[in-house]
Amino acid sequence: MAKIKKYKIARRLGSGVYEKTQGQKFMLSEQKRSKARSGRPKRPTDYGLSLIKKQRVRFAYGVSEKQFRGYVNKALAAAKTGSVPSDTLFKTIESRFDNVVYRSGIAGTRAFARQLTTHGHLTVNGKKLDVPSYLVKKGDVISLREGSKSKSVFTDLTSKLESAKTPAWLSVDAKNLTITVTGEPKNPEAFFDFQAVIEYYSR
Repeated sequence: MAKIKKYKIARRLGSGVYEKTQGQKFMLSEQKRSKARSGRPKRPTDYGLSLIKKQRVRFAYGVSEKQFRGYVNKALAAAKTGSVPSDTLFKTIESRFDNVVYRSGIAGTRAFARQLTTHGHLTVNGKKLDVPSYLVKKGDVISLREGSKSKSVFTDLTSKLESAKTPAWLSVDAKNLTITVTGEPKNPEAFFDFQAVIEYYSR
């Protein structure tokens, strides 16, 4: 996605929706835009606020509306067994293969992680996998494919993994370039309101 388009989306949904719009460059551009604007900004309706919260999650994780709705339906169905829909939705979307690659530190953005997984640079439990939406589970081991280790994009991967801030449910072995799923995703970022997403689709 072009940088200009991402900036436009981030202005509408909030800077936290993309990794590249969380930096100083975007903030400075927004300060200049706010000074140039005149008049009072329009206040969104309750529906508009709900839509924004839903779109924040969908755009940040880079999933289509159809796919996202499928995750929501799964979360709502899980409620019949006593699960909290918002928790189920968070755990499901956070367990995507591309997101785990991003969380591990292999990729600096979810978009780049999706590119790496689509191109088949990584394996899950020793098998090459090129499906970004694959849902990993506890015990799965993600590794860099042998044939991809010589690629220039991975030359400093060990140091990247060593310095990465990975969540507690992932165990990273920087030396062997492996990531093991040791638990379930916890503590969604404050920027994302998964309960609001469930309420949006439950209208």
